[in-house]
Amino acid sequence: MSKVNTENGIYTIFLEGRIDSSNAPATEQELLELAGKSGENKLVLDAGNLDYISSAGLRILLKLQKTRSEKICVQNVKPEVYEIFETTGFTEMLDVQKALRKIDIENRPVIGQGGNGTIYRIDEDTIVKVYKPWMSFEQIQRERDYAQTAFVNGIPSVIAYDVVKCGDCFGLVFEMLKSDTLGHAMHNQPEKFEEYVDKYVALAKTLHSTHVPAGKFSRVQDVYHRFADNLSKWCTPEEIALCHSIIDEIPETDTVTHNDLHPGNIMLQDGELLLIDMPEVTVGPAICDLVSIYRDMISAPSSDNKGTIETSVGMPADEILKAGNMFFSKYTGISDPEKLKEYYQKIGLLYAFNVALVCGSGAEKAMQLAPIIMDKLLRSIVIPNEQAIRQLYKVM
Repeated sequence: MSKVNTENGIYTIFLEGRIDSSNAPATEQELLELAGKSGENKLVLDAGNLDYISSAGLRILLKLQKTRSEKICVQNVKPEVYEIFETTGFTEMLDVQKALRKIDIENRPVIGQGGNGTIYRIDEDTIVKVYKPWMSFEQIQRERDYAQTAFVNGIPSVIAYDVVKCGDCFGLVFEMLKSDTLGHAMHNQPEKFEEYVDKYVALAKTLHSTHVPAGKFSRVQDVYHRFADNLSKWCTPEEIALCHSIIDEIPETDTVTHNDLHPGNIMLQDGELLLIDMPEVTVGPAICDLVSIYRDMISAPSSDNKGTIETSVGMPADEILKAGNMFFSKYTGISDPEKLKEYYQKIGLLYAFNVALVCGSGAEKAMQLAPIIMDKLLRSIVIPNEQAIRQLYKVM
C-alpha cells in the first residue's frame, strides 16, 4: 500500500491484497500516515488490486472518513469486494465505485470523430465514445449524467450506459441501433441533403425551447466566467475584468444549449436525430449555441485549416458550408444573401469573444494559439466592439 500518486489535484493511495484482522493495525497506521500527506488534494483510494476487506478493514476506512470533510472515493473496486461494501452499508458512507468494464476497440469501425474523442461501433446495438487521454473520469461521468438528464427532459438524445476503459482511455457506452452520424448521412445521401438540414434546424429549435429545472445543467455564464478566470497567462487583469463584465450581460434563461451542435455530434437513427456529444451542455440563450454552429459550419470550413472540421463533421468543407448557410437561413428566416451576410457579421463579433474565452477552457489547441488569439481577436475585435457585443447578446 506504499504506492501513491498525485495528479491534477487528486492524491491516490493504492490498496492491495487483503485487509483483515491479521494486518489491520499496520494497515491503519500506514493508511492514516499516507492520507495525512494529501494536503489540499482530493483523497482517492484505488482498490483495483484489493482482493478482500474484512470488518476490521472497513473500520479503518470509517476512521479515515471521519478525518475528511467530504466522502472518500474508493474506485476500481472488484465486484466481489464491492458486494462487501454494499452489504455493510459502506456504499452510503463512502463514494464507492466499481471497477470499470474493459472494451477492446481494435479493428472496430470508426463512425465519428471530434475534439473530445472518437466513436466506435461495438455491435449492432451499441457504440462507444472513447475520450482523449486528457479527459478526466469526472468529465466523462458528467457527460453521462447530462445525457441521462437530457433524455428524461424530452431532449432527443441517445441512451448513455456505463463508463468503461478502452486501453488507457475512458469510454462511454451508448445504445445506438443501426445508426450513423448526420454528417455521414448528408454526404452519402445528397438527394436528402435539404431534408436533413430541416431536421437539423428542428432539432436545434427543440433544444432551444426546452426548459429544464435549475441545477440540472451548468449556467453558460458560469462556464464562461470560469474560462475568463483562466486567461491570466495571456491577459491583463483589466482585460479579464472586461471579459467578466461582458459575460454578465448574457441574459438568464432556463433553456438548453448544446454548445457543439454540428452534424458529427448528431446521430441519425430510423429517421430521427439524436444528440450524442453532451459534455458542454448548459442552460443559456440560443445565441450561445448559434455562435458554436457558426464556428463549425461557417467559419471553420471557410478557413485555410479545413481538415479538422471535415474530420469532426464527416463531410467535405464545401458541403459543411452549404449545410451551414442553409441552416442559418432556415433557422433565422433570412433568405436574402446580403441580409444573411449582415447577420454573420454580427454573430462573428460574438464568435470572436467566444474563441478568446475558450483559451481558458483547457483545450490544448486553443491554449497553444492563445497569444495569437488574444492579439487578433480579443484586442483587435472584442475590445473595440465591446458595447456592440454586450447589446448583441441581448437582442440576437
